[in-house]
This record gives sequence, structure tokens and C-alpha cells, in this order.
Amino acid sequence: MQAIRILLADDHKIIRDGIKALLKGAEGIEIVGDVEDGQQAINILEKEKIDLVLMDISMPVLNGIDATKYIRRNFPDVRVMALSMHDDDAHIINMLKAGAVGYVFKNTGKVNLVEAIKTVSSGESFFAKEASQKIMEYFMQNKDLSKKSGTTPDTMRLTEREKEVLKLIAEEYTNQEIAEKLFLSHRTIDTHRRNLLQKLSVKNTAGLVKYAIKCGLLDY
Repeated sequence: MQAIRILLADDHKIIRDGIKALLKGAEGIEIVGDVEDGQQAINILEKEKIDLVLMDISMPVLNGIDATKYIRRNFPDVRVMALSMHDDDAHIINMLKAGAVGYVFKNTGKVNLVEAIKTVSSGESFFAKEASQKIMEYFMQNKDLSKKSGTTPDTMRLTEREKEVLKLIAEEYTNQEIAEKLFLSHRTIDTHRRNLLQKLSVKNTAGLVKYAIKCGLLDY
């Protein structure tokens, strides 16, 4: 199995060294390089194959938010996860809007950080509990915004593939029919269904349908 190639961007060397020490020996993870600002991160991406950037937010030259926007536009296969000490709404939401697919805090432990890295690298999103709560509070306070964009706290946690599967479930396609329509295996669709039930905290298909309607994934 190929290791997840990580680039670490943080303007404090002591933090970079600490994270490298924390992840040293973690199975399936390789830190390819570490830089002190967003521009340096972009320079590395132009030369090296990187799977995931662990991105600080407050950095000189080019901050994490602007760097993330650039990376998502120009390196769409590279995933960005914020690794920050900021726990306020503005930083979390702005990183989310910039294209980050994860947000963890610098005081996280090794087990949680490794889990976050592997989750994000597998194509899923990962937000620390406190960050998820901030996201939910933000959208609850900005219902008009979420309604216009068709994005809710729950759908923001879903991958594009999961949204596709959820939509087809709500349209009464069977797992086999969904598998054929999306050119996936029946087992893969079963896994997506289980993940949806868990992520959305619902018990059955009826609950999934309700969420699909609530999140604007259907036309009615």
C-alpha cells in the first residue's frame, strides 16, 4: 500500500518539528516536506507529488485560506486539511469555503490526527467535533444562505459520491440499480448506505429520504 504523501505548512518550526515527531513511524504516512508559508507550499506542489497538505491558517506571505483556494483551483487532486489553533467561526467557515475538506486543532493527539489524515485521504471529510459544532451553528444562524446554496451542515460532511448515492436512494432506486447507474459494485453501495446512516444519524431509508429533501438534493 502506497504511503500518504503529506506536506506540512506552518510558520512555527517548533510546531512542524512536533508534528513530524508525532507522525514518525505512523503506518502509511510519509511527510514529504515542511514549509513556513502558503507560497512555499504551492512551490513544493509544483515539483512534488503530494496527496495532502496539513495547512496552518495564520502564516506570512500567503495565509492558509488564500493558499487553500489556489491549491483547490490548480491542484484539484490535492486535499487540504486545516491544522490550526483557531476555533472561532470565521476561520473555520473561511477554510471550509476555501476548499478544505478537514479541520483539526493543534492540540489533537496522535491517534486522532492519524485518523483524520487517513479519513481525508480516502476521499471523506473530517472535522473535529468543535469545528463541526461551529459549522452547524453557523448554518443554523444563516438559513437563507444554506437554502440558496443547497448546502447544509449535514451535506457539507458528505462526499460528492455520497450525495449522488443519497439522491438515488431518495428516488427509490435499489442498491443494485444504484450500483449499475454509478458503475460501482453492490458492496460499495452497501458501504455508502451504511456511512450515510451513520453520518446523518438516521435509522433507515425513510430518514435518508427526509434528509435528501431537507438538503435540497431532490427537485420536489
